[in-house]
Amino acid sequence: MKKYILIIVVFFTAGISACKKDFLSLEVNPNQPSSTTPQLTLAAAEAATAATVNTSYSANGVWMGYWTPSGNFVPSTTIQQFNITNGTFTGVWTILYQNLTNLNNLQVIAAKDPSLANYQAIAMILKAYNFQQLVDQFGNVPYTEAFQPSTILFPKYDKGIDIYHDLGKQLDAAIALINSKGGAAASPGNSDIIFGGNMTGWKKFANSLKLRLAIRMSTKFSNDELISDLASTASEGYLDETIQAAANPGYANALANGASQQSPFWLVYGNDTNGNPTGGNVFWRANQFFINLLRSNNDPRLQQDYYETLAVGSKTGDDPSVIQGNVFGDTKTTLANPNTSSIGPGLLQSPSQDAVIFSGAESLFLQAEAVVDGKIPGDAQALYQRGITASFVALRAGSTIAYSSASGTFAVTPASPAQSAALAVTYYSQDNVANVTWPGTVQAQKEAIIYQKWFALIGYNNLEPYLEYQRTGFPILPKPLSIDPGRVSDVAPIRQFYPITEVTTNPVAVQKEGTIDIFNTTIFWATKPN
Repeated sequence: MKKYILIIVVFFTAGISACKKDFLSLEVNPNQPSSTTPQLTLAAAEAATAATVNTSYSANGVWMGYWTPSGNFVPSTTIQQFNITNGTFTGVWTILYQNLTNLNNLQVIAAKDPSLANYQAIAMILKAYNFQQLVDQFGNVPYTEAFQPSTILFPKYDKGIDIYHDLGKQLDAAIALINSKGGAAASPGNSDIIFGGNMTGWKKFANSLKLRLAIRMSTKFSNDELISDLASTASEGYLDETIQAAANPGYANALANGASQQSPFWLVYGNDTNGNPTGGNVFWRANQFFINLLRSNNDPRLQQDYYETLAVGSKTGDDPSVIQGNVFGDTKTTLANPNTSSIGPGLLQSPSQDAVIFSGAESLFLQAEAVVDGKIPGDAQALYQRGITASFVALRAGSTIAYSSASGTFAVTPASPAQSAALAVTYYSQDNVANVTWPGTVQAQKEAIIYQKWFALIGYNNLEPYLEYQRTGFPILPKPLSIDPGRVSDVAPIRQFYPITEVTTNPVAVQKEGTIDIFNTTIFWATKPN
């Protein structure tokens, strides 16, 4: 079998969409901020946030058991042998700080005009969302001295735990700002491509993010102020199956000035505007580990996560027995693409699909865990089952999938939300299926919640389950994770190196952080599960 080398940014941590300037991008030089309006800055920053979380964590998706690199190509030693340096995964640091610069500019401008209070609050919430990604991957990062290029060329690195605490305060302040001034301020309207100016949605988003921070902190700091402060905004509620944070400025299967207007996940992992598979679609294939687990649980989401293979089976389009993946790191019997499954129709729904930033399912699972631990009141089992149902509905579980031998394509008839919800009830009502049936002990309940969150977050947010694994040790992944004989570790990295750009431009601050061992140096909240 002939193998090919495919050089494309999506194979690394930074996704294609982060490097292509699309129809809503707003790239800035922090030393020369561009002149723009609050409306354009907001829409562009929201679009960039969505693109980052949807497309920048492909490697994390592999390390969490969802995907494997294709057998059609020369193996990536970076991904499956873990040969990683500070020059390997550099994109996400730049992408996040670039977007944070835009958000900071928006916050500063909006703070000077009371009519822009809602813009200011949104900027504060999205800054917290993006800074969380930086802290959770790199640990200590520039924070208090960031965004001051005219006076501070070499910003210090703040402690990750201190940043977490301030993010909680910023989220509280954003909620308070909306409550005190938002009603009298201008509505962002269509310039807000996430909630369309619905500030109640933004408060629920902020509160859900605050809950995520508190739960992550709680594993090692059970009495932390982030946890005790949850009660102060409990009345605002959380994201759930009725409202989630998802961007859509009008994604379409079209080009504008040569740039694709497709939804970022589709842009990277689906087809181009002419219907041809993208590099990401060809390269990322199903992981047999995840397939086997879904099968053992009688989980109908299997047929939404992956398509059938094109070389074996009946080709009915709805036969899960012919969904096939590779074993991660296999260099001897790795299957070529016709014998492996690609990313499925529940994830790749259309070029105009929403770009999920914080799903209702994830929020419900966070709430369920918080109730189990006594952090917030509620019914943990009901929240857990609602989270499963939200995942089933989002993936359109139960859709009819028909294969056409004439065209060599699959036609998908989406299930209705009611049909998907009914399948979810059947699924979680099974007797004595580990991490599916609601268990009786607290520890088993927490394990089940993390597993179901893992099942629900495939694709759109590969980073969060990777981080939750560092926090909880679940799911139980294969060991060695990669069976590549050239691997330098039996487990995946638990953090990232500081990028070479920081090493060369801010060397004193980086040196103060000491030697980073990506397999042993944990983020402050992590438990090093391996």
